[in-house]
Formats: sequence, C-alpha cells, structure tokens
Amino acid sequence: MNSRFVVIIFGALMSMTTGCDYAKRATGSLEYASPMMMMETSSASPQRYIAERHKLEVITPESDLQKSWESTVAFCTTIQCEVVSSSITTRVGDSLPSGIISLRVAPDDLRKLLGFVEKSSKIAQHTTEREDKTTVVVDTEAKIKNLTTFRDNLRAMLGKPSATVKDLVEIQKQLTDTQSELDSQTAQRKILANETEKIAVEISFRVERPGTNARGFAQIWNALRESGSVFADSTASLITTIFAVIPWLVLVLPIVWLLGKAWGRLRLRRNRTVSPPTSPTGELS
Repeated sequence: MNSRFVVIIFGALMSMTTGCDYAKRATGSLEYASPMMMMETSSASPQRYIAERHKLEVITPESDLQKSWESTVAFCTTIQCEVVSSSITTRVGDSLPSGIISLRVAPDDLRKLLGFVEKSSKIAQHTTEREDKTTVVVDTEAKIKNLTTFRDNLRAMLGKPSATVKDLVEIQKQLTDTQSELDSQTAQRKILANETEKIAVEISFRVERPGTNARGFAQIWNALRESGSVFADSTASLITTIFAVIPWLVLVLPIVWLLGKAWGRLRLRRNRTVSPPTSPTGELS
C-alpha cells in the first residue's frame, strides 16, 4: 500500500485513541483536582448523565386488580410516558392473581405517575436506584466523533486520483469496518439516551391475602368445588381398569377352570390307589 496513505490512516487512528483518552480524563479529572481547581472549574463542570430506576410494589383488593392495572396503563398515555411491557395473571388454583407494568416516563411527569398510583392503590414498597452513566456517555460520544472524522477522511482518500487499485481495496475495507463500528456506537448512544433522559418505573401489583377465617372457608369451598372432578377422575380410572382386566379374565378363567378340574381328577385317582382293601364282614368265629 502507498506509504502516504498508511501515514494518513495511522494519523487518523492515533487521533481516535487520543480523543477517547481525553474523554476519560475529562470525566475523571474532578476526582484528582485540588479544592482550588474545583472552585475554578465548577462553572464549567461536565453534564452528569444519571440512569434512574423506580420499583413499586402496590397492594390492591383482588376485585380491583384488573381495574388498577388497566387504569395505570391508560394514565401513562396521558403524560410523557411509554409502556415498555405489561402482563397480568388471573387466579389459578391456590395461586393469587398479579400484574406487572414496566414504564419509561419523563422526569417532569414522574410525580404525576407516582401520585396516580398512590391514589388508586396502596404502595407497600418503593425502591429507587441511580447509576452514573457519565463516563460511558462521554466515551461513546468521543468514539462517535472520532469514527465520523475517520470515515470522512477515508471517503476523501477514495477520491484521490493517485490511489492504486490495491489502495482502494484496503481503504474500502477499512471504510466498511469503520462504518460498522460507527453504527454500533450510535445505537449504543441511543440506548444510553433512553436510560438517562427518561426514568424507568416498574410497578408490581399483588392482591391482599385473605384472613385466617376467610382462607379456611375458601379452602372448604375449593374442596367442594373440586370434589366433582375428583369423583369423575376416580370413576374414569375404575372404568379404565375394568376394561383393561376383562380381556385377561376371558383368557385366564378357562385355563384356571381346566386346571382345577384336572387337579380334582388327579386327587380322585390318588385316593383310589392309596386307599386299603376293605376286610370281609361276618368272619367272626
């Protein structure tokens, strides 16, 4: 490859590396700065990117679970909010119904959402988590900037009239790899923006557990309700067993009867052979 193109590409790669190192130093310099330097640079401090997440566990009567779940989803559409996922389960046997909603809401509308949930249900637990994403965001933005510059330089090199066919092939390959990496970093930046510009809220719905007396009556009712199915299952098992045994009875009973008859004849012959001769009567002197 032409040495001039090698020097240009090497210089572009070095600028990318230098830009990333600078981004890391920019986010980490505050940790090692003296108090005086902190005062001098406080006005120019970099923007912080914080990913905030709220987890709520709410309790509602079983009869109001569906209504509370649906009203929360509907309220999300009235503010700057989007539903990421939602699901609800009904009562199955002894398992209680439940529901869950995952949302992303704008910071300005977070209080509205929490206030609505608190009015419609009882919040049993509220957990807040925050994660600083500043270093990752700044590093990703620096990579995007450097990759964009490098891509533009490669495109300019493709238009050079002095480039040979071998140079064009190498430059095109490098351009493809650079564009792929740029697309990946751009997608990563969108994910980070969604995490830092909106607040994630996860709401879990569960119903109140019944008291001891109510739970006892519920167990009795469940037993009475399930007794019919238990009786049907037992009857079906009995019928299946009978029909499974009948063919064997047709085959086995004649054999048993023949064997019993043969055994009786055999015993009769043995008795005749073993029995002693009877003595003649009237021989008394």
